[in-house]
Amino acid sequence: MKSQNDILRRQFLSHVGQTSPAPQLITVDRAEGVFFYTPEAKRYYDLISGVSVSNVGHANPAVVEAVCRQARDYMHIMVYGEMVERPQVEYATLIASLLPDPLNSVYFLNSGAEAVEGALKLAKRYTGRTEMISMRRAYHGSTHGAMSMMGFPEGEEWKSAFRPLLPDCKAIDYNQFEQLQQITERTACVLCEPVQGEAGVRTPVEGYLQALRERCSEVGALLIFDEIQTGMGRSGEMFAMKKYGVTPDIVCLAKAFGGGMPLGAFVSSNEIMNSLQSNPVLGHITTFGGHPVCCAAGLAAAKYLIDNNIVESVEKKGALYQRLLESHPQVVEIRRSGLLLAVELGSSEKLYKIMDMFIERGILSDWFLYCDTAFRISPPLTITEEEIAGSVDIILECLNSL
Repeated sequence: MKSQNDILRRQFLSHVGQTSPAPQLITVDRAEGVFFYTPEAKRYYDLISGVSVSNVGHANPAVVEAVCRQARDYMHIMVYGEMVERPQVEYATLIASLLPDPLNSVYFLNSGAEAVEGALKLAKRYTGRTEMISMRRAYHGSTHGAMSMMGFPEGEEWKSAFRPLLPDCKAIDYNQFEQLQQITERTACVLCEPVQGEAGVRTPVEGYLQALRERCSEVGALLIFDEIQTGMGRSGEMFAMKKYGVTPDIVCLAKAFGGGMPLGAFVSSNEIMNSLQSNPVLGHITTFGGHPVCCAAGLAAAKYLIDNNIVESVEKKGALYQRLLESHPQVVEIRRSGLLLAVELGSSEKLYKIMDMFIERGILSDWFLYCDTAFRISPPLTITEEEIAGSVDIILECLNSL
């Protein structure tokens, strides 16, 4: 007789749209802190955090209470931008206070890809230009506009089946100073992750982001930072732009920005953002963007990070992971920004083997879209040193078995 878990998996495969021919098929029963559990009570260390989403841990009481309280008060009332809703206003005000000037106008959406779409539209509308530049090995989302800005040629594996995409898009190499000259008076915007995530955690070389900022200012192009993965404390600062000392014209936020609920935003100055208000009116519009329950969750999560000084410990925790793992003979190198780590094994064969070992022994990790030779470590920022040590023990067992 089939168990309820078997029936659920069969229904999952039959009725839930699939993203690949081989889903992991781990049934989640509950989650708390840095762990999640199956119906059979098997415990997993969550070293992905939903791809840097669950920064304050699973089932964080402050977030759960905020969601319940707001759901009791009201949920969706009207399309975004028409009504004064306290969770939106309070969260926008907090985010504006945390970002450097002049980033003080927050446009809420539902996801990271939507934030990128809105930012690209805003740049074209404000500058009156059409050329948009991204970085090779960049990932910005799967909608048509965001996909158009995926790095070339690596991104072609995902893009080719869906062409034609947006015209007048090109890519340059991250960290290559001489290619900044390709940014010209034709360029509406340059879209850049301050730390490249899906490339396998590639951090900026000294002076690169400053040179990028200077070139964009020189030719009148807008600089857009994609902080969808690095924002909300992941890099060791609340935003990576503060860590690396460069302020963009627009920043895209999502993932941990919603505290575990679906929420995204692009943030700019009032001067730039106001260009969406006219010619045409409703230059960008969304029904559910900035949903009050999602904003309440994001606000509670952000306050939790601040009130409990969580971000201040991120660098130390990331360094601890690095110190405990980097001397293992199977580890080629560790690339890191805060608690976002790529543990490089130098071989995709080794990577796929260790992924299977992780699942068997109670760790959820992942590789990167443009780097299938390294595994990801990006746990909730609330992880303790004892939990880091516990997860490292399992990782070392697996590395020893390679």
